[in-house]
Amino acid sequence: MEKKYKIKVNNSYEYEFTKDEIDALDQQQISASKFHVLKDNHSFKAEILDSNFNNKKYSVKINSNSYEVDISNELDLLIEAMGLSLGSAQLLNDIKAPMPGLILDVNVKEGDEVKEGDYLLVLEAMKMENTLSAPGDGIIKSIHVEKGQTVEKNQLLIELE
Repeated sequence: MEKKYKIKVNNSYEYEFTKDEIDALDQQQISASKFHVLKDNHSFKAEILDSNFNNKKYSVKINSNSYEVDISNELDLLIEAMGLSLGSAQLLNDIKAPMPGLILDVNVKEGDEVKEGDYLLVLEAMKMENTLSAPGDGIIKSIHVEKGQTVEKNQLLIELE
């Protein structure tokens, strides 16, 4: 199965790429955030101005133009194709299963303090491992699942305080 990514630029333009297409890109990293790219015999200067890795949102500058870029990976595309939404599954402080699956690992215990983006548990669904992370800072109030348990869509997994 070929890895695919959907890129949305300035909330207007959408592009799809495969991992092979990205790997084949003729680019040279100049510094931690600057790159030189050759595409169709044209030279581009690229710079990452700001990045929010957890939300997959980036602000980039190509030559002298700035763009806001949102990246969707395979899991995001799968959830979208199934008509599900991670955002609706994570209401306030309740972590709910975005799809049916099997709990492979629980990385926290009751009373643990977590930060936004910390990995809470691993859910296997449709032969893919999906790591669910904390939607915000908090303390684990209760855990309603354990390793090896099968869960249904929207089933409560973890409560945060």
